[in-house]
Amino acid sequence: MSVAPRVGSDGQLARLLQIGIVLEEVVEARAYEHYQRLPDAERDTRIEALLEEAREESAEHRERLEDLVERLDCDEDATVDVTDLVREHYGRTDPEDFDGVLYDQLNGEETAYKFYDDLIEAVEASDATFGIERELLLSTLREIRAAEAEGVEAVAALMESRA
Repeated sequence: MSVAPRVGSDGQLARLLQIGIVLEEVVEARAYEHYQRLPDAERDTRIEALLEEAREESAEHRERLEDLVERLDCDEDATVDVTDLVREHYGRTDPEDFDGVLYDQLNGEETAYKFYDDLIEAVEASDATFGIERELLLSTLREIRAAEAEGVEAVAALMESRA
């Protein structure tokens, strides 16, 4: 998912943060779905723990992003439903399109990491003044990106240990 090279207003920032919220909802929902449908042959306490942690982490990230959106100084017209946009990009795949639960989870973690990385770059490149303190915004996004990077590493390590 491509992020503009610069973020120029609270409205644009709100829309980008909403994309992050929807990405987190997608990762959370898919982790839950995988957890519920995990075949007995793939039942493994490490996979179950990983999926549970992914759900909890995504919910926490979503709440943090929602808090940022609420703090922004923008009218309600600026905040739009970006669900279709995210589905168009991220929803091109279904859990069944991947060779197993872990590949799907890895895809979700990598997509989120890349999105936050691009968003941080766009905010850093911007000289706009936002309705939220820039350092609070950036520190929150960096913490979420770091958690996504850890998620990528955890999934990859689990995949390697099962190979």
